[in-house]
Amino acid sequence: MTIKYAIIIAEQVIKQFAKSKNTRLIFTFFLVFLGFALWIGEQERQHHQELATHYSQEVRQRWEASPDKHPHRMAHYGYVAFRQKFPLSFFDFGMDAYTGKSVFLEAHKQNTVNFSEAGHSSSLLRFGQISAAMILQLLVPLFLFFLGYDLIAKEKEQGILKLLFTQGISWQTLILGKTLGLFLTSLFILVPTALFGLILLFFNGFEVDTLSRYGLLILVYALYFFIISLIAVLVSAQSQTAKSSLIKLIGCWLFLMLILPRIAQVIGQNVYPAPSKIAFDKTVEGELIKQGDSHNPDDPYYKALKDSVMKAYRVDSTHKLPFNYAGLVMKEGEKLSAETYNRHQARLVEIYENQQNVLRLTAFVNPFLAIKNISMALTGTDFQSYNHFQTQAEKFRYQLAQTMNELQIKHISNKVKNSADKNAKLDRQEWRNFPDFKHHFLTISSIFDAEKISFAALFFWIVLLFIPIRYANQWFKII
Repeated sequence: MTIKYAIIIAEQVIKQFAKSKNTRLIFTFFLVFLGFALWIGEQERQHHQELATHYSQEVRQRWEASPDKHPHRMAHYGYVAFRQKFPLSFFDFGMDAYTGKSVFLEAHKQNTVNFSEAGHSSSLLRFGQISAAMILQLLVPLFLFFLGYDLIAKEKEQGILKLLFTQGISWQTLILGKTLGLFLTSLFILVPTALFGLILLFFNGFEVDTLSRYGLLILVYALYFFIISLIAVLVSAQSQTAKSSLIKLIGCWLFLMLILPRIAQVIGQNVYPAPSKIAFDKTVEGELIKQGDSHNPDDPYYKALKDSVMKAYRVDSTHKLPFNYAGLVMKEGEKLSAETYNRHQARLVEIYENQQNVLRLTAFVNPFLAIKNISMALTGTDFQSYNHFQTQAEKFRYQLAQTMNELQIKHISNKVKNSADKNAKLDRQEWRNFPDFKHHFLTISSIFDAEKISFAALFFWIVLLFIPIRYANQWFKII
């Protein structure tokens, strides 16, 4: 009977909202606004993909068209890797405006990913871009609070609750019914938005993994709206007047959506401070100097390497070695520098992950942060997705440098005077044989692993909010 009466109450709530002309007008506004945001997001994604594809092809063509030359010169000629946008990035822009789009890959040096939107935009970007995710995460909850603030408080003021309870309605039934009605009302915004996004996916093609992530994304937003609806109804039930309920909910929205995320971010940055770019580069460079300079023939480390190699091959000069010794030196130098950089980069990423974990843990007191983290992860616009691209680019850079070093070791004679010597040049077919850079996205299993705290926080909120319903008869008053 509880479920039956709860459904009846939910139907009354929906009919009440449907009768309001202003409510219908706001719903229409949200749907148009969300549709526009999705369309703009998809246009920007397509534009990025077109540019990335165009310049990736141009980089490849120039690489293959390079004339015969010394392989180490090709290592310094370098390559450019372009970051692709995940098909769902039109839904949630996440960190994409602040992370770079391309990186120049060359021997002996790890460059940063450049050309972010924030790098050539005005300061207004700090207020955020209008995306479907931003509307659903921030504005729709505020709208639900305005719809739900008086669902019980107003009836309490008018004395209607006494009549309902005399007819056998319990607090549990009333709260569940009101929450269900408000939640189902929110689906009139979420479902059309999800369908329009699905249409965009169909028109541009998608894989099964993308569709699975999109379905999970919509389900998570539905859970988020249910939590928001339940908060609104519980606050309304606890308040003695509709006015006090509205004030509490607005204060709750301001604290959860605007204040607490910033506080959590500041705490994370202070508890786990990250070095600046200059400090990071200086530390790496300092350690590399201590290890040795592969370009300096009198360097102690590489002098010892030369002595050990000549001893192993029983020669008194590197010119008598059966391979190109300079290539071996470059290979060793690349190995040491890459290991040093990767070690420091791993520490830096760990710091950033610790900062992000502070935000993830804060989601246990703020469902907004849970949905924000999950949404960015599923749409491929979070830090982990960006770092995954960086890792792939660095692996490609290292492979390129070491391949060129191997070519030098194998094909270049020790007797050549310099890289300009005609005998130091290799056929351009060697460059064409080297594979192109391909950006691969994270798997859905890795997303679950990275955001397990956020998923747990979301379900924690559902369990937590059902506790007041369980003890509603003891906690809430009719008048």
